[in-house]
Amino acid sequence: MELNDRQHKIIEIVREQAPITGEQIAEHLNVTRATLRPDLSILTMSGFLEARPRVGYFYTGQTSETLLYEEIRKLTVGDFQSLPIVISEAASAYQAVCEMFVEDVGSLFVIDEEGLLTGVLSRKDLLRTAIGSQDMNQVPVSVIMSRMPNIAYCRQNDTVVDVADLLITKEVDSVPVVHTKGNGFEVVGRMTKTNITKAFVSLGKRK
Repeated sequence: MELNDRQHKIIEIVREQAPITGEQIAEHLNVTRATLRPDLSILTMSGFLEARPRVGYFYTGQTSETLLYEEIRKLTVGDFQSLPIVISEAASAYQAVCEMFVEDVGSLFVIDEEGLLTGVLSRKDLLRTAIGSQDMNQVPVSVIMSRMPNIAYCRQNDTVVDVADLLITKEVDSVPVVHTKGNGFEVVGRMTKTNITKAFVSLGKRK
């Protein structure tokens, strides 16, 4: 949120002289109380100032940066995840290539017969197999995938910024969104760089 010059001056006055009334602030700025009313309302609703009846205004210690940080931390995976693209670990590498092409994704989440996550298959895994002399119709996904527990994942209540950090740290394009089921994880979504971009764009469009 961008503040105007008068709003910045109001914050400084309150920070130095709190508690202070609206009338006193108006006197410092040589304006009427009515003129200040919209600015005080904005600063109070935005969290910069706190108004106490019959006492006056107090500075909350909030800044534009801390308010932005709080808004970012409110963005959770559950609000921005997309549908997961899964494939059976018994499927062939050729089937995986076709699935990846049709769904236009960079990785597939591999599940077992019970629908639990067992691995992740990336473009690199398939390219490595294609370069070799093996027949991709004869190579099962389970042989070339990255296996649990060496897989990065997230949950629906995780923050978007934490998942963004996870993607950077693990150097991957996406992670499965999971929840615990029995002794394993059921895939309920996926978080990609695109999902994260959409989350931050939505934050920027808020008024």
